[in-house]
Amino acid sequence: MSAGEMESEWAGEPGKLIRDRYRAAAQLVKNRGVLSCLMINDLDAGIGRFGNTQMTVNNQMVVGTLMNLADNPTRVSIGQEWRDEDVVKRIPIIVTGNDFSTVWAPLIRDGRMDKFYWQPTREDILNIVYQMYRKDGLMKSEIEKIIDTFPNQALDFYGALRSRTYDSSILKWVSQIGGLAKLEENVLRKKKGEELPEFIAPEQTVESLIEAGESLVKEQRMVMEMRLSDVYMKKQEGTGPGIGFS
Repeated sequence: MSAGEMESEWAGEPGKLIRDRYRAAAQLVKNRGVLSCLMINDLDAGIGRFGNTQMTVNNQMVVGTLMNLADNPTRVSIGQEWRDEDVVKRIPIIVTGNDFSTVWAPLIRDGRMDKFYWQPTREDILNIVYQMYRKDGLMKSEIEKIIDTFPNQALDFYGALRSRTYDSSILKWVSQIGGLAKLEENVLRKKKGEELPEFIAPEQTVESLIEAGESLVKEQRMVMEMRLSDVYMKKQEGTGPGIGFS
């Protein structure tokens, strides 16, 4: 499940959805004899409290459902009458998140939730990024150079380097086949049997990846330093009939 499924126009629907999928995972264990779990990505984005965000009925029911599953993992109701023989297998619930301090405290207390904080070491990052680029033929020493050039970056940053090199190559390829004006004609409107323009994937080199990294770092700095409010609305100071912004 994703955090986007924690809300619905129908009251109680997200809580019921969690129970349904929990029971489906339990049924999978019972019928097929394979391991299963319920995975919820970015739980804090769905039920966390950020600033002045409003707590909805569905948020409360999701919290209540998860607390009940933690306390009574083998008796899960989906609305039908209780039956003594209706006992399901206990299924692990694994949730991910960025800031669990925004989640209802009784849900994450010790005993209901075991918390694991992952903070990779430099060696961990090196091995993970090396696996990302292993098929590109880059050596571990080259990956180490990239990591040292851009320290203290998230893992997604190093994955985005390849995407940036591909984006640049695709834009050059579009320009070579006639530009955006003829992209539809040259790619989408080809008749059956006609050959499509060939796109050659870019070769990943340390130099191209570092160049892409410098572009990403520049964007990061712009986000951190640029205040668009100062650009769109000039500050007005002093008294007067106008509206003042500060």
